[in-house]
Parts: sequence; C-alpha cells; structure tokens
Amino acid sequence: MPSLKIASYNIHKGFSPFNRRVVLHELREFLRALDADIVFLQEVQGSHLHHAKRHPNYPEVPQYEFLADDFWAHHAYGMNAVYEAGHHGNAILSRFPIVQTRNKDVSAHRFEQRGLLHCEVEWQGTSVHCFCAHFGLFAKGRRAQANALVAHVKTEVAAHESLIIAGDFNDWGDRLSNTFADELGVHDAFHLSTGAVARSFPAKFPLLKLDRIYARGFDASECDVHGGTRMSDHAALTARLRRQ
Repeated sequence: MPSLKIASYNIHKGFSPFNRRVVLHELREFLRALDADIVFLQEVQGSHLHHAKRHPNYPEVPQYEFLADDFWAHHAYGMNAVYEAGHHGNAILSRFPIVQTRNKDVSAHRFEQRGLLHCEVEWQGTSVHCFCAHFGLFAKGRRAQANALVAHVKTEVAAHESLIIAGDFNDWGDRLSNTFADELGVHDAFHLSTGAVARSFPAKFPLLKLDRIYARGFDASECDVHGGTRMSDHAALTARLRRQ
C-alpha cells in the first residue's frame, strides 16, 4: 500500500537552545536526512529585521523557504506571533502539491499567539488534510485550542477524508488524545505503533510527551524519536503512515 513518511519538529526559530547560535544550515541537512514526504514545523521565523545583521550565515529568504529549498517543492506558512522586529508561526513542507492553505488564529490570550495551519495536500488522487499545531503552555488555553481545532476540522473536513494533525501540543499529561480520538477519529501514531506516546522534550534526554503525530484513515509504523541533537530543545518525530 502507498505510504507517507511524516515528520514533526519544533525548530526553536532556527537557533540552538538558549539562542547561542544559528543552526539553520545543519537543520536543513538534518531534515533532508529524515527524508519525510510532509514536514510539520513549529516556531518558524517568517521574518526578522535584525538576525541577518547579527549573524553572517543567516539566510536571506524566510526560514521555511530556506529549509524547503529544492527538496520539498511545496510549502506553506502560517503567521501567528507578530512583533516589531518580525513574526513567526507554523510551516508545512511537502513533496506533493498543496492545493489550499488557510491559517486559523486560536490564541487563548494576548501573551501567547497561536495558530493552526491547515493545508490540503494532493496525494494519490485525493486530498489529505494536514494541520500543523502549536498549543499554549497553560492547560486552560490548550483545552480552548483543542476545542477550536475540533470545531474547525468538523466544519472544514468531511468525515471520510484522510486527516493528519501534528505539532507541539505541550500536552505532557496526554490529556487531549482521548478528546481528539472521540471527536475526530484521529489516533496518535506512536501509540498505534508502539503502544506508548513519544517522549520528545528535552531533545538531549527526551522525558516529556509534548509533540504528537495524529492520523485518521492510516495505519502507523516505523515511528522514531530523533533526540540527542543540539539544534532545538525538542526532538523531532517521524512516522510512516499507510492508507487503510
């Protein structure tokens, strides 16, 4: 059966933990080595007025374009957090055409600007609805964002259509998986494959379960946590999804 390899990664705005150095060049090579068909990225710097002046190796194009380069022919960006020097948000890189993109503001309060990037990817003659998410640090806000995600999916995605939701949910207690399963019929790829949700934070010694790859209409296998790196405070997740 045809399959998709999915990756999800919070890239920490292209800087190493504690913002010591720019890691975008090694990050690009790392992502290429994962060889994923669709990549869900969080904390992607869309624009910043000062980084290029302070860092000689900083790319001239937006981070999502630099990372996609010619390896992923299609990409989309959702601007969430806006400030005087620039903005950052979520991005999706894809080997397959992205036929439609929308970005939904799900900020729970003014101190954390969060969004859902929704892309329809054309694959094997049908649309796969892909959502890249980055939820807030506080439980009340995460519940509100989960409800907004459920409502949006139910409105925009037919029940029979394939669905992938991936990103940084900050859900270390795994409080949201049952809600997503009951409301949307999506299941965590790692739980399907290994029986346990992935530990992805901190990257060097992953202990907390912050990141997820949820899917509907797919079986999951070959799920891996790519920890031990110094490029972000999160580990990257990958999973192979085969259409049921």
